[in-house]
Amino acid sequence: MGAAAVFFLHLSFNMGVKISIDVMALFFVLSGFLIFYIYYQNATVKQWKLRQYFINRFARIYPVYFLLVTIAILLRHDFRPVFLLKNYTLTHAFFQNISDRAIQPSWSITVEECFYLLAPLFMYLVSKFNFYVSLLSAALLMCAASFIATLPISFLHTFRFIFSVTFFGHFFEFFCGIFLALVILKKEKMGTLALQGIKYTTAGVAGIVIAIGILVASNNMNDPNQATQFFLINNFILPMPVAVLYYGLMCERSGLATFLSFKWLGLLGRTSYAFYLVHTMIIDMVATAFIQPYFLRYYNLYVVIVFILTQIVAFCIYILYEEPLNKWIRKKFAAQKATGDK
Repeated sequence: MGAAAVFFLHLSFNMGVKISIDVMALFFVLSGFLIFYIYYQNATVKQWKLRQYFINRFARIYPVYFLLVTIAILLRHDFRPVFLLKNYTLTHAFFQNISDRAIQPSWSITVEECFYLLAPLFMYLVSKFNFYVSLLSAALLMCAASFIATLPISFLHTFRFIFSVTFFGHFFEFFCGIFLALVILKKEKMGTLALQGIKYTTAGVAGIVIAIGILVASNNMNDPNQATQFFLINNFILPMPVAVLYYGLMCERSGLATFLSFKWLGLLGRTSYAFYLVHTMIIDMVATAFIQPYFLRYYNLYVVIVFILTQIVAFCIYILYEEPLNKWIRKKFAAQKATGDK
């Protein structure tokens, strides 16, 4: 559903008004939760044996990205060495020049990769000290990035750039997910996960609606003169009700939790990564040129058709390429490690 919201941000319905909503907090909080929930108690990660951890992260993220960024580069006919280096190494989102991004939404993949790289350190700090020491370390990284932003270089460029498209500006969203994972792990250990009522689900939804409502009403997302207010709400306030909502969905039996548990929605969720990466390519390179001319009088129907087409393409990528290759990479390198141990 978050990926669908991003799609309709880039190809919106013609309703007389365009509402811009940034939903990346949904993804970043979820990533922080999942990585800590899966790996925080993992014995090999605790011992800093990170080989399988990084293999798993690579298998999950890079094969689909490699395929789609290669297609995008071939279609653009842009083979500059710097352009290729930035895109294939996922360092393109550290620099201000957005024309150097073969896939525009892929800046968030760089944010995710930064978190994956730093997550073992954050886990160590939480286990050795506590959550707040780990949070402080990320805040110090934000301060260091902010200092670099004062230098006359394109790397990290400006304060606004840092809080728009880098991990250093979005770290708090991940840490809301980390805090949630620690709470859930503790409750599971104590056997107190299930809760009565739906107060956390309701509070989470209400908080998200209020935060996004303020952003929409003030047009902060599109007003460069209100960047500070936007980042304060979007990067530091919105993630908290998002975490509360996720807590409610996991612990409470609500209609929303039941709906989101449907198998077909789970499948759409698993295809959402491919959907997220491929949607602008389909909009810009396929739909605009080959589909839109036939729907000039039915623009909203055109939007629906492109959405369905994008979902079909993402489903095919997931079934035929992403999931098989993901499993093969994990199995292949796990087998090599086992053979080496013998």
